[in-house]
Amino acid sequence: MKRVLLTIVALIVVAVLVVVGIAATKPGTYRVERKAVVGAPPESVFARVDDFHRWPDWSPWEKLDPAMRRTFDGPERGVGASYAWVGNSNVGEGKMTITESVPDSRIALQLEFIKPFASVTQTEFGFAPVAGGTDVTWAMAGNHDFIAKIFCVFMDMDAMIGKDFETGLANLDASLQRSAPAPVDTVAAP
Repeated sequence: MKRVLLTIVALIVVAVLVVVGIAATKPGTYRVERKAVVGAPPESVFARVDDFHRWPDWSPWEKLDPAMRRTFDGPERGVGASYAWVGNSNVGEGKMTITESVPDSRIALQLEFIKPFASVTQTEFGFAPVAGGTDVTWAMAGNHDFIAKIFCVFMDMDAMIGKDFETGLANLDASLQRSAPAPVDTVAAP
């Protein structure tokens, strides 16, 4: 029995050492980025993202907790505008603040997660006109401490967050399509 117990302990120690060794090779930074063409002009897309009051129209996290508490601070939109939330385990607690707002071109945010894990990341949106609308880039970058590196042995940040970015960009396009004026049919008089 003692021998079996020692074997189990040895296997656990080896497994922990393997995980720690793999974690040590993980990069200290990460970047998640997704792009999509949104069927609206840059000024419309920019306006929807630059105003946190409009995020419930398209954000992939808004519907995860209908009872989520939201607070807004600072200006209505642009640099200094902030949005804080407290929700269930699906959305946690955090705050976003716009740190840069270049009309129809770029928005940068500081994203602070408070719960379930404290961290600070930089998020940015880029907008470029293309045929049929706007090429929108949504990216998030941050640093990994050693605990986060261990987490990344089991979870891929890009796969985990990237899916939400893809959903958000699709929602953003759909939100803008719903609010676009209906095309007017013109018929020449006989």
